[in-house]
Amino acid sequence: MPDTALLERTALPRPSISADHAAEIVERHYGIQGTIRELGSQQDRNYLVDTGEDRFVLKICHSEYATRELEAQNHAMRHLARQENMPRVPQPVANGAGAEIFRETVDGRDYQFRLLTFLDGEPLTRRKHLAEPVVRQLGTLSARVATGLAEFRHPGLERDLQWDLRKAGPIALSLLAGLSDHQKRDRIAKAMIAAMRRLKPLTSDLRTQAIHHDITDDNVVGMLQRDGRVHPDGVIDFGDVLNGWLVADLAVTCASLLHHADGDPFYILPAIEAYHAIYPLKESELRALWPLVVARAGILVASSEKQLSIEPDNDYVLGNIEHEWTIFDIATSVPLSLMETAILRRLGLGRDMTLPAIGRLLPDLPPEQFGLTDLSVQSLDFIADNWADQEIDWKLLAKAAASTGVATTRYGEHRLSYTKVRSEREPATFALHVDVCLPAASRAIAPFAAVISRNGHRLMLRSDDLVLHVDGLDCPLDEGMTVDAGQDIGLIAGEPGSVGGLRLQLCRDPDLVPPLFSRPSHAGAWSDLCPSPSALLGLDIEAPRLRQEELLALRHRHFAKPQKNYYAHPPEIERGWKEHMFAIDGRSYLDMVNNVAILGHADPRLARAVGRQWAMLNTNSRFHYAAVAEFSARLAQLAPDPLDTVFLVNSGSEAVDLALRLAWAHTGSRNTISLLEAYHGWTVASDAVSTSIADNPRALETRPDWVHPVTAPNTYRGPFRGPQSTRHYLESVRAKLEEIDESGGGLAGFICESVYGNAGGIPLPPGYLKEVYVLVRERGGVCIADEVQVGYGRLGHHFWGFEQQAVVPDIITVAKGMGNGQPLGAVITTRAIADSLEREGYFFSSAGGSPVSCVVGMTILDIMRDDRLQENARIVGDHLKARLEAIVQRFPLAGAVHGMGLYLGLEFVRDRETLEPATEETAGICDRLLSLGVIMQPTGDHLNVLKIKPPLCLSRESADFFADMLEKVLSEGW
Repeated sequence: MPDTALLERTALPRPSISADHAAEIVERHYGIQGTIRELGSQQDRNYLVDTGEDRFVLKICHSEYATRELEAQNHAMRHLARQENMPRVPQPVANGAGAEIFRETVDGRDYQFRLLTFLDGEPLTRRKHLAEPVVRQLGTLSARVATGLAEFRHPGLERDLQWDLRKAGPIALSLLAGLSDHQKRDRIAKAMIAAMRRLKPLTSDLRTQAIHHDITDDNVVGMLQRDGRVHPDGVIDFGDVLNGWLVADLAVTCASLLHHADGDPFYILPAIEAYHAIYPLKESELRALWPLVVARAGILVASSEKQLSIEPDNDYVLGNIEHEWTIFDIATSVPLSLMETAILRRLGLGRDMTLPAIGRLLPDLPPEQFGLTDLSVQSLDFIADNWADQEIDWKLLAKAAASTGVATTRYGEHRLSYTKVRSEREPATFALHVDVCLPAASRAIAPFAAVISRNGHRLMLRSDDLVLHVDGLDCPLDEGMTVDAGQDIGLIAGEPGSVGGLRLQLCRDPDLVPPLFSRPSHAGAWSDLCPSPSALLGLDIEAPRLRQEELLALRHRHFAKPQKNYYAHPPEIERGWKEHMFAIDGRSYLDMVNNVAILGHADPRLARAVGRQWAMLNTNSRFHYAAVAEFSARLAQLAPDPLDTVFLVNSGSEAVDLALRLAWAHTGSRNTISLLEAYHGWTVASDAVSTSIADNPRALETRPDWVHPVTAPNTYRGPFRGPQSTRHYLESVRAKLEEIDESGGGLAGFICESVYGNAGGIPLPPGYLKEVYVLVRERGGVCIADEVQVGYGRLGHHFWGFEQQAVVPDIITVAKGMGNGQPLGAVITTRAIADSLEREGYFFSSAGGSPVSCVVGMTILDIMRDDRLQENARIVGDHLKARLEAIVQRFPLAGAVHGMGLYLGLEFVRDRETLEPATEETAGICDRLLSLGVIMQPTGDHLNVLKIKPPLCLSRESADFFADMLEKVLSEGW
């Protein structure tokens, strides 16, 4: 077919055949009746036919397309269906006359008709976010189809098609000729020219074969799995199958992924890696891949704009054009050289990074004179939040230069000063340049032979394979002048005797004005393009490389396996501030799970108090010092009468363990009532009363005989639900107490969290504790309130959780937040119960009640009072709970919000009637939240509840950011 005919086909509208007419054709030719509705298409007309038992797709195309092209599509589907390990594909259906393709004239126009089986499943395009495993699976699927078609031959594969990327240049010219929006036309043309220029020297080495050429998120389907993700397993729409470049097939797939990429072109790398593992590509093909992605993006938007000029009411094109422009925007947002480098690096095919000979730029400044600044996350020069000062880098650089005369920042450093809190995208923190503070009027010479060029105030020295970008130099040389290595090129700007500043950056791409910073996930590719300028200064100015994976491996090698870490691929957290945590690469995370840091992270007042006490004394509580007496008195004042006696310990587990020992000593019995699904700690005794199978899968079968669990009063998913369920749950307690009575063993006590923290903060049924406490005390037992997670002001409306139930326990256990990360716990009880322990000997905790721990505890109470943190927990917590309740109204997966203040739980269920736990979905949601800058973890026996317990300093802005990101995840997928 001549090119003119091809170009004429690009101007065809869809076949003008109504749904009623299509239904009549299906019944007449196939004897099939059913409901019929239109499916989207750009130039064909497709209808879904549903008989109730089977479903089919009627495909109608113009007669301008040769029948052998349709035959090739049918044969390709059959060819793949005969092979093993291939995805599901549709199959052609013969009509009553035995024909798989037939022609019919409608309103004076000839059309060709086919019927195909319909593939059940959901197209990937409906999911805004595709997780990395799904992206990999799409790359694998694309490679399997390509391998399956490698030996396929058919004369209909030799065809002229506007989507054939071998013809992208002339097709684009034709499509753009009629585009009236000059701004759009110029953008597309510029991108196409750059892509074609980079592609041209590679085309002779690109392999050709039969390719599907349209394996996109629109044409790949899958079934929704238990993790809440659609996993691809089927391919539809073979309308673009042809003999073409093998790598173009992958380029089409990669381009389609970009509208799921949330602005990050590196998102497609796992698909390329997965494809290459099955069907290895040559280096020339990998170099051609990104230019072909750009070309595909250009053809997509140009074709859609052209089609809308022909058919303004084409719903299919109207529905796609927004995300096609997203694809184009992302494809053209990065330099071609960067993506080529990133692709080759990902596959271990990076090029030789050896730099040409480079001399020193500043010959009069000896390298040993240079001071180095530390602007990393772990820098001791960052105090409190001074890293947020926009001038902090220059201030610290000038400070370093003041003592040495000259100082420089470090190349490849992830600067904390460039972090962004409450950011859903990782900030560009990786420095691709260095700044130097030095005497003005210092002499500079050319470090290599080069040609002078300028871009505004920026001076550039260009050689054949390297460009030096310089700011801060007064250079008298004219544009285009050639300089030799060692030749004077100017002086540092500024008056002699003053301080000057110099910015230096190297780049291998002569056409690129590189950014000063890169995102950490892009840093490898960018550092290949913009290498270290160490040679310019004659000293090593590179920041130490990050060691996250190495350190994680070291942790796993020596840190006992039962001591788990959050996430399969955890960020290396090395700093914090208030409710924010900072990874070593400068990424900021909103800490929504850390109830240990009740004040927030790096509180300067607490740090000063601890440092002052450490500088004076730290010992054990058998010595007499003021802090232990004062702190014990303050804790006793926080408890209701008659609780006036305090034990100080190291942790919540130790506190619960001691509380149980006190109950045993005071009553002379060991039998203890606890709740099912509860967690109280890891020591022998505290673990014994912990029955959560999430924390110990064998918990229910390994309890000692003195532990007597009763039905968890879970008013949301327990056997009895709602506020009227109290009496039913009390029956479980009465029955267990009667068993103990009959055994004659006596009762030591009852322990439970005052708010059901392990289930996400579910309040106990009204009056539950009041009735249980009466029943327990009638038998001489003591009542233990475990406030380790939920108490100490976290609930906002109450300081202690038991206040919600209007009761006073006999023993309170508290830890976690009371130390803000310092090992600190307490047991608060009556003098009589405390003295009972004397019969078994004295109690001693080496670090419990140490001077440092006591100062920590008192300072925390001071800050909580002065900063009104309990009030903040109430106000911000109520606001956040309202936001979460709105999410429950909007998303069926969100079943309920539990808790109060800043101890909240959001429970995910697959069905609001059966309350089937959405365990896998919750894990995926937490992982996606991490990628968006939020730290969150699941809790509960089914691990389907988000445990929301941030520092009490949480701001309203941070609460809204968390709710916004959660809405984003639930809207887009995980």
